[in-house]
Amino acid sequence: MATEAPETKKVDTPIVACDGGEGALGHPRVYLNMEGRGEVQCPYCGKLYILEGDSHAHAH
Repeated sequence: MATEAPETKKVDTPIVACDGGEGALGHPRVYLNMEGRGEVQCPYCGKLYILEGDSHAHAH
């Protein structure tokens, strides 16, 4: 049985907000911090966020 790969989204900030993207069918909004790892996975829906470009840049 094959498992489906999680959705992947490239972002330009090390802190992201995820709500599942499904409106009422999504999940509570959570803020995820990559903490220097360059990627983070949502514990609710499994979406993988990957930091693009300069990983040392900070959002202002």
